[in-house]
Amino acid sequence: MLARLRRPAVLVPTALVLVAVMGVGLYLFQPWRLFVNTTVDEASPLAVSTPAVSPPAEDDGAATTPAPEESPSVAAQATVIATGEFISHEHGTSGTVSVIALPGGDRVLRIEGLDTSNGPDLHVWLSDAPVIEGRDGWFVFDDGDYADLGELKGNRGNQNYRIPATVDLGDLTSVTIWCDRFSVSFGAAELVAA
Repeated sequence: MLARLRRPAVLVPTALVLVAVMGVGLYLFQPWRLFVNTTVDEASPLAVSTPAVSPPAEDDGAATTPAPEESPSVAAQATVIATGEFISHEHGTSGTVSVIALPGGDRVLRIEGLDTSNGPDLHVWLSDAPVIEGRDGWFVFDDGDYADLGELKGNRGNQNYRIPATVDLGDLTSVTIWCDRFSVSFGAAELVAA
């Protein structure tokens, strides 16, 4: 009879601990993300767009003011200043990256054809770390200087990230898809001057 009374006193706390551990594990690892892909397809800043031109007005003899000159398309003036190709680290990752200088002085990191695993707390980082193949390259990106460009918008597709003016691209020569929660690179690319 005494054993029966002790059993709930052990089982209930054990069950509560197991539920708490499972809850924390689900929060940290978010395993459902392995089955969910987010695809993003943003337009490239290099896409050439043609400005709209209004047809000339019919001449009715009245004085007209000349139409302002067309300004060249902003997108047509954007230039690629560095490129790279992703290699896999913790998760299979492929795609290309490019740094694009815009006419006003802004810069954009463009990721194209990205294909990687989804995961918790993924960010796009510029880093001064070398891109090393294999397991040795998984953990190096937070050892030195880096700039967090924001959360990864999607684990597949084409996307753009603004590079702050304060970021020195002479120092930050690689890109990583970084899992902040577990401090590991999903994949990385070395930036090479174009």
